[in-house]
Amino acid sequence: MYVVTADQMRELDEHVIGSWGVPSVCLMENAGKALAEEVLHFCQNRQSKEQVANGNPLISNEARAAFDRWKGTRGQISNDASIRGEKACAEHWYILIGKGNNGGDGLVAARHLWEAGMGITLVFAECPKGLSEDALLEYHTAEAMGIPSILFTEQGDLTFTGGTGVIDALLGTGSKGAPRNAYASLIQAANDSGLPIISADIPSGLHVDTGVLCEPHIRAEMTVCFALLKRGLTQFPGAEAAGQIKVRSVGIPPQLAEGRYRETVYLLTEDVLSEKLKVDLTQRRAEDGHKGTYGHVLLVAGTLGMSGAGLLSCRAALRSGSGLATWALPSELLPHVIGAVPELMLAAAAEGLHGTWNRASAQNIIKLAESRDVIAIGPGLGRFEEDTAWLSQIYKEADLPMVIDADGLNMLAEAGSDFFKHIASRKAPVILTPHPGEMARLAGVSTKEIQQNRIDHALSYSAKTGVTLVLKGSRTVIATPEGNAYINMTGHAGMGTGGTGDALTGIIAGLLAQGYSAEQAAAFGVYLHGKAGETAAMMRSHPAGVMAGDLIEYL
Repeated sequence: MYVVTADQMRELDEHVIGSWGVPSVCLMENAGKALAEEVLHFCQNRQSKEQVANGNPLISNEARAAFDRWKGTRGQISNDASIRGEKACAEHWYILIGKGNNGGDGLVAARHLWEAGMGITLVFAECPKGLSEDALLEYHTAEAMGIPSILFTEQGDLTFTGGTGVIDALLGTGSKGAPRNAYASLIQAANDSGLPIISADIPSGLHVDTGVLCEPHIRAEMTVCFALLKRGLTQFPGAEAAGQIKVRSVGIPPQLAEGRYRETVYLLTEDVLSEKLKVDLTQRRAEDGHKGTYGHVLLVAGTLGMSGAGLLSCRAALRSGSGLATWALPSELLPHVIGAVPELMLAAAAEGLHGTWNRASAQNIIKLAESRDVIAIGPGLGRFEEDTAWLSQIYKEADLPMVIDADGLNMLAEAGSDFFKHIASRKAPVILTPHPGEMARLAGVSTKEIQQNRIDHALSYSAKTGVTLVLKGSRTVIATPEGNAYINMTGHAGMGTGGTGDALTGIIAGLLAQGYSAEQAAAFGVYLHGKAGETAAMMRSHPAGVMAGDLIEYL
């Protein structure tokens, strides 16, 4: 599934209208009809839910299934087929209409819902005479059909009397800045009503490209997104404000976006993994395979007091399918971890007191790397004297696929963005796995700036440095130097605990060792990491009890 910006969506609209000759009013008709179908479906599911909650013994299996689907859907994204032939019962919805084409979509939906027998009241934020050309046509049709309407004034008191729901068709992808005047008042009134709100394309008050929320903004139960998923709906806090997201076709083929832009963003689904990235999701093994077939990971990790990070990474590398794994660590830690993971090989790579690393250990790591396939650096590593020079030496002389995390990233940040330019002879790929704070240090901006535009920051840094970047967090973003980005949807809030990032480092390194490309390993690794977290949370009596070690067991 493609994910687009407002400008990209506008350009696709113009292409279909200008080059293909599809009338713009036809696209509006398709969007409004899709919106109406989803509202009807929502009402049907709500009625089923209420019957189940009331213990109705006559409720059908289909209705019970609808109730099960309804539970826990907030934040999910789906691409549903049309819902046809449904009739509304005892429903009265208020439709908030803005002056742009988003308002026109709402007017089309009003007509279809009215025809289905639903009570409708149109609420205009501005005088209908100011509607866009296509929306004005739809207004005249609604007026001729006798659909009730009111013009909202800021001094008015809109109470949504008798209402059972609200459709937000106020502001679309072309809106800029915070809602003002009547728009702000209508948004506040809708939120205060306590009624379920379904937004057309995006919730009003959401920045379509970043997911940043203005005040006020609509807090939707559901968002019906037209044609292609918008970036701002995939990133928090916008994803939370959007509620459940349904992506509906309006006559603009998604494949139009393929190869059209310098940067292409995808929702990381199983289809994208298997069809776009050519990943075998079954992870089948060759009948004649052996431990050497599936690669050997060298993990450079751990220091006194943080040896657990190294253990987690090593276990995750093995669980993700690596044939062999060696943990390079300070010699003083060896007695404490021998036998902790029987399948793991250990190598003392740094001599000295206090279980820390030193500059001289770089040569030992380079030597160990000669008989390994992948190197991962960072979990629990700590900082030490001349550590940036230490990392630079390893980076230059150990020309293996490399994953850098945690303190390895802090070393890179201190070395500056020129670190990668000075070592042009390196051919093997590099994957960085920063959390937002580490990304901020790498990019030289604040964490707030990173979080306000995660996709662009990830793509920009990847293009500038040539690395594959995994920007961790809810809805992790994977960016490649070629301009591809993938937004992960797997995972669980219970994964917000120490050590899960160390596990991800091991998973990605383990996949690299098996021959996956950097793009494949990063995307598939993040996907598997999230799926394992979901399973771990499901198996606990409470998801807050999930630990990183639990996640590894479900890979």
